[in-house]
Amino acid sequence: MLELAGIIILGILAQWMAWRFKIPAILPLIIIGLLVGPISTLYTEDASKIIEPMWNGSAGLFPGDSLFYFVSLAISIILFEGGLTLKREEILNTGPVIGKLISVAVLITFIGGGLAAHYIFGLSWKISLLFSALIIVTGPTVITPILRNIPLKKDVSSILKWEGILIDPIGALFAVLVFEFISAGAGGEFTLVALEEFGKIVLFGFTFGFSFAHALAFSVKKKLIPHYLLNVFTLAAVLGVFVLSDSFAHESGLLAVVVMGMVLGNINLPNIKELLYFKESLSVLLISILFILLAANINMEDLYLIYRWETAVIFAIIAFIIRPLGVFASSTNSGLKINEKLFISWVGPRGIVAAGIASLFGSKLVSQGVEGAEYITPLVFMIVLGTVLLNATTARMFAKIVGVFLEKSNGIMIIGASKFSRLIAAYLKKHDRSVVLIDSNANNIRTAKELGLEAFTADIYSDGFSDNIEFNNIGYLLALTGNSQINEYAIESFGDRFGENGSFRLVHSSEINNPNKNPTKGLFSATDDYVNMMEVARYHGKIHEIEIKSQDHFEGLIEITKTDDDIIPLFIRKGEKIDIVPSMSLKMEIEEGSILAYLGKEIVEQETGEVTMEKESL
Repeated sequence: MLELAGIIILGILAQWMAWRFKIPAILPLIIIGLLVGPISTLYTEDASKIIEPMWNGSAGLFPGDSLFYFVSLAISIILFEGGLTLKREEILNTGPVIGKLISVAVLITFIGGGLAAHYIFGLSWKISLLFSALIIVTGPTVITPILRNIPLKKDVSSILKWEGILIDPIGALFAVLVFEFISAGAGGEFTLVALEEFGKIVLFGFTFGFSFAHALAFSVKKKLIPHYLLNVFTLAAVLGVFVLSDSFAHESGLLAVVVMGMVLGNINLPNIKELLYFKESLSVLLISILFILLAANINMEDLYLIYRWETAVIFAIIAFIIRPLGVFASSTNSGLKINEKLFISWVGPRGIVAAGIASLFGSKLVSQGVEGAEYITPLVFMIVLGTVLLNATTARMFAKIVGVFLEKSNGIMIIGASKFSRLIAAYLKKHDRSVVLIDSNANNIRTAKELGLEAFTADIYSDGFSDNIEFNNIGYLLALTGNSQINEYAIESFGDRFGENGSFRLVHSSEINNPNKNPTKGLFSATDDYVNMMEVARYHGKIHEIEIKSQDHFEGLIEITKTDDDIIPLFIRKGEKIDIVPSMSLKMEIEEGSILAYLGKEIVEQETGEVTMEKESL
């Protein structure tokens, strides 16, 4: 009981350490597992492990093959959750570089890793190819913590993010298929019988995964499952499909759950987000337990197997030759510069799926008597630990060396995606600014995307809101929602993270025409709150520009905007430079040749130099 409680406590502690120090959780999890597992035999009095996962006759948590059963079920849930995140439109909408990274680079890694393992480590072809299939996977859980605090050009961070998200289930599917092929011919040659067994595995895996995904989707849409049982019913369904498929064709269960997740994730289900949140929370708990168990289950003899110079050579080949080769081949004729390609080549940490599946497959193949299978688990763990350590400690420094580190973040985040927010975002995008809109209203986000704007449905109160690595180039924060509390919360909570160059909000209704309450971070106008902005956007939905001839001319224009509710000043533009008009606008010093951008009725200049407003017509 003490060991079971200890594993959960240590697992959650490792997750907390990962969050606190902004490192991938897999790093402290595996290190803790090794310290309480094989390494503990070096300092305990009786040379035993502090935590012994497998029962060895006198001690251990899991008797017989029950550890493998637990690992199999846990991996099936993790792979299902990964499959849920893979969206068809995301693959279709990704750029050519990402598409090649999950196809061309995967093949290069598979072939190159297999050749290296066979000729350098002397492993058989089937074990070498399984090893290379396992090291394909990176994953968002290792990429995100590493890049979270490195300000990068948006293209670079997006490529790394989407590669991690998309390659997770694809790489898992690849590794599962290779393992099934090896299992079909385990203990002998790949005869016709072995090929038939492999065909059965693929047939039943795809059939069960596809069929039960649609059956579950039908049950959810027809409300045959009560809302409060949806998450646990889905969990039971995943475990049921895994076991059922495995009973029809041995080792087809993992393939079935990966397919089930992929299919279910691409069906329009009303509760898919809720399902994802539940599976994500469950995956965190399972991963915390699983990787301490798996690392602790490794023996010192396994570590001694890879305690040789060939291990360092194969790591160097994978990290410094195969990864760059895959990236450069995938980015040919792309808009990426050489320094950006170098950085993407440098950041390729292997993730949780690789380590988890390696331990499961390695153990199963050892029990089947496959020669060289004992190398799989320690060798993949070494690649995972090595790449995570390398990238976690050097990614920021390497970004500065190759020149992709943004000394100043010029991207703009707009909280709120209402009509006037979209008008402002479109204007800024037109003038070559990187803009992202954030809103919890899915309709607003959908409309923004239809206009070609980058927008995310997100809740700023969510703990994971600021973890999105695609926000790393943000340096300005504009809070434009109709809720004054949300606007103030955004400024207070994310001003340091996303507003290093400035964070601003709309004035409240109570602050209008009250100089004593005019906020130092007020936006655009001291006389216009959210309601006024929406009214002007609704009836005069266009941003105009007028050249400013002098400081007095500018102040005269601002006075007009104060007396006419249908004109709201927004920006001062000169060439590529765009300044936000604050609510204390008269304190701005205007350069000659600047242009005032404003929302609302058009201001018409007369030959006398006077300015008037556009006449209204019914």
